[in-house]
Amino acid sequence: MDETDSLSDEQLAGQRLVVGFKGKVLDDDLRFMITEIHVGGLILFKRNVSDPSRVSELCQAAQACAKESGQPPLMIAIDQEGGPVARLGPPFTVFQGNRAIGAARSEKAAREFGTITARELKGAGITVNLAPVLDVAPQGLNSVMADRVFGEEPELVAYLGKAVIETLQNNGIAATAKHFPGIGRTTADSHVDLPYLDAERWLLDSTDLVPFRAAIGSGVEAVMLSHVVYRDLDSAWPASLSTVIARDLLRKDMGFKGITMTDDLDMGAIDKHFDVETTVRRISDAEIDIALICHDRLKMEKAYRALLEAVRESEDERRKGTGSVRRILNMKRRYVRDKSLE
Repeated sequence: MDETDSLSDEQLAGQRLVVGFKGKVLDDDLRFMITEIHVGGLILFKRNVSDPSRVSELCQAAQACAKESGQPPLMIAIDQEGGPVARLGPPFTVFQGNRAIGAARSEKAAREFGTITARELKGAGITVNLAPVLDVAPQGLNSVMADRVFGEEPELVAYLGKAVIETLQNNGIAATAKHFPGIGRTTADSHVDLPYLDAERWLLDSTDLVPFRAAIGSGVEAVMLSHVVYRDLDSAWPASLSTVIARDLLRKDMGFKGITMTDDLDMGAIDKHFDVETTVRRISDAEIDIALICHDRLKMEKAYRALLEAVRESEDERRKGTGSVRRILNMKRRYVRDKSLE
């Protein structure tokens, strides 16, 4: 029997949401998201973490809540890139980040980061690292990603990114290649507003897409889509809402079969331009598996209702949604230690 056959419409909708929350413990708000919105996963920020034992207690309590309420195990994600984006501070190991690894051109440093980070995340009950950043930042450009990339050479970014991906996943943590199809050329910050990029397809093919091809070849579990409009690919929609980019380029042309997810839908790039219903409709059309919403609970609830409506709308929408949930459950089986998925 297909494992999705046992899920309700509400679960099929909720499993495609990964959400943020405010507290450091399993409170009523978090319990509501797990039991009533049926969310597929959680994302942790600095606001949720203190010492390792308390992070572990939080993750265990959330997983127990999911199990007790008849939900699939949770995907628990975090941005632990090292450098300027690391949600877990001391006593977790502090790394200088991609820029330092790239400057040293050191596969050893990349694998050391992957090994230690995986061990610490796994010990805390986290299952997915939203890393590595695979953006390429060309020399001389004031890239918004300058402090977070391995460098300006596509082959070097691909080489070091592949090392991080393989090491994280070999040590029990799912990796996420981001931000597809590459935001190293952008100078505007999608946290604030919607960037537009005029780079032609041939240029993206020869530079920005090189690390993502390597990541797909190395079996990366997930790819995060950027909130950038690539005019030469799709002049109407950002990658995170684009059928042309998410379905046609990433899945059909590049052969990616894993999890696709949006960047945070609370960012200004999306929030200032698209309502929740439009956003969810675009995600469904593009067959993007996971909608990531990190802050706004009202938006989470609206997205859930829109996803539920899509599941019930037609057999085609149900088929696409079920395919996404099947991929999500398959990844959970590999990285969430829970006998109910075995």
